[in-house]
Amino acid sequence: MKRLLTILIALLPALLWAEDISFRAEAPSQVVIGKPFQLRYTVNHRARDLQAPEFTDFDFLAGPYQSTSSSTSFVNGKRTSTYTQTYTFTLAGNKAGTFTIPPATIRVDGDDYTSNGVRIEVLPADEQPQPTNQQQDNNAPARQNNQQQASSSAGGDNIFIRTIVSKTNVHEQEALVLSYKLYFAGVDVAQFTNNTKLPEFEGFLKQEIEQGEIQTELEHYNGRNYQTAVLYQTLLYPQRSGDIKIDPAQFEAVLRVQVRQQVRSIFDDFFGSYTNVTRALTAPGVTIHTEPLPKGKPAGFSGGVGQFSISADISGTDLKANEAVTIRLTVQGTGNMKMVKSPVIDWPEGFETYDPKVTNKLKQTTQGMSGTRETEYLAIPRSAGTYSIPAVTFSWFDTRDNQYKTQTVGGWTLHIARADGESEQTAVVQNYVNKEDIKQLGTDIRYITSTDLKDETSRPSRIVFGSWPYRLCFLIPLLVAIALFIVFRRRIAENADRVRMRYKKANKVAQKRLREAKQAMDKADKTAFYEAVERAAWTYLSDRLSIPTANLNKDNIESILRGKQVPDNLVAEVREVLSVAEQARYAPTTDSDMEQLYQRTSTLINQLENQKL
Repeated sequence: MKRLLTILIALLPALLWAEDISFRAEAPSQVVIGKPFQLRYTVNHRARDLQAPEFTDFDFLAGPYQSTSSSTSFVNGKRTSTYTQTYTFTLAGNKAGTFTIPPATIRVDGDDYTSNGVRIEVLPADEQPQPTNQQQDNNAPARQNNQQQASSSAGGDNIFIRTIVSKTNVHEQEALVLSYKLYFAGVDVAQFTNNTKLPEFEGFLKQEIEQGEIQTELEHYNGRNYQTAVLYQTLLYPQRSGDIKIDPAQFEAVLRVQVRQQVRSIFDDFFGSYTNVTRALTAPGVTIHTEPLPKGKPAGFSGGVGQFSISADISGTDLKANEAVTIRLTVQGTGNMKMVKSPVIDWPEGFETYDPKVTNKLKQTTQGMSGTRETEYLAIPRSAGTYSIPAVTFSWFDTRDNQYKTQTVGGWTLHIARADGESEQTAVVQNYVNKEDIKQLGTDIRYITSTDLKDETSRPSRIVFGSWPYRLCFLIPLLVAIALFIVFRRRIAENADRVRMRYKKANKVAQKRLREAKQAMDKADKTAFYEAVERAAWTYLSDRLSIPTANLNKDNIESILRGKQVPDNLVAEVREVLSVAEQARYAPTTDSDMEQLYQRTSTLINQLENQKL
């Protein structure tokens, strides 16, 4: 028995490990035809005999390259180990379309495991632009200054915004989705500003769609592949018929552009110098043609436009008098759910009714507003008998079939028995007095207090008109109101001063960027780390110096800091940290370099906090 127990204990870690084996495939969801990409198979256990599928729709370029990694950590005395084995293939799409790479298999401890399949969209290659006379002219005049050169390189068709609507011909109250989508290629978008000016959307009811973090993806548009990002989405419900115009929208983006400057070091000559340029972008307007709802609206139409259905249930049909009965009507579907009115239930005479309770469980998606609208009706029968509740009719305009639809639910017969302890004579009295119970009081005469009214000590204390307590009742609220007015007015003035608010929050914003950099460093994501460190330094200097990010460069930062009597060694450190962060994004680095740069940037920000800028 002891031997068997020892064997089980020895095999327990292996059994637990086997239950957690994960074998998965990863690849980009979108690639460009002819451009290499990597397909990775990852397993978290020592494995062998990888059987990759046939890449029939892709060109096989190289692989598989095998790599392994392992780590061990101790947390609260508990040892945790991880192991990863990766197989990497290099492929390239040979034709446009959407294709699926079948699953692969691998053997782990004598058992075969199957990965997931990978779905990849192969986009066409960029069409070659036709040369123009302007492009062939090699004697074009040089730019007047570096800023003009940077602005020019950020222009053209490399970045623009499209206004995309799901449909341009709709009925009244029919939902449409409006999106502002950014397209860019060959430019480095550093950030999007908050200087966004959206149209008023007059003639529409608007419901914004939660975006979350902005994600980018590839899209082939007008013969060229662009990185795209949806900046804003909203649901629009037209409130009137006719042509409704949506005005253009204004956006701003900050681009990082390389410019030629006087060579200061060998690194400046190799990497060049960069500046931020704010680019104003305009999303064009669009016109929506709205048709009125057709004539002949059904009797049960309550304004619903979309695709709906209704269901009903009742709490019971066999009750006693004075027991509550509940009917729930649930409307579900997609459309203008918030505009749908609750159906009306025709209760029999003799029922005490209450206002219905409405519960909405709705969400805004790119398909429209969808969910359920539940209405709970409560009534109390006050007398015995048999009663009928008519069926409920719900009508709406179906945008898919372009016609009115009606659905009928319910229709119940209630059998109400006499309440417990109720006699036939009492029931007659209840019917006569509007079906309400007659309740007998314990006694008809109440005792009168025997306290001597002339005894002043027995009377409750009161505030005499004109006394100090009387005056304080008015004075104290007045003083509190004046104090609150002063405090809130000062706070409003501080919030209105955007420059001062940015100055006060500079360190908080920089520390948030540094935390993002620390997370990227822990994940060994060098690209994200150096981008976060560089953004933290530039954003902090922009906020502390009250200068827009687009107008900052290392030269004017140095001159401004010297003008504010900042020590020379600290100014030199600022320039050095900015240069190292820029260079590290394009040159190979080690983990120690990342840790050193992180510490230098954090120390630099703390030292600048102590300076009077």
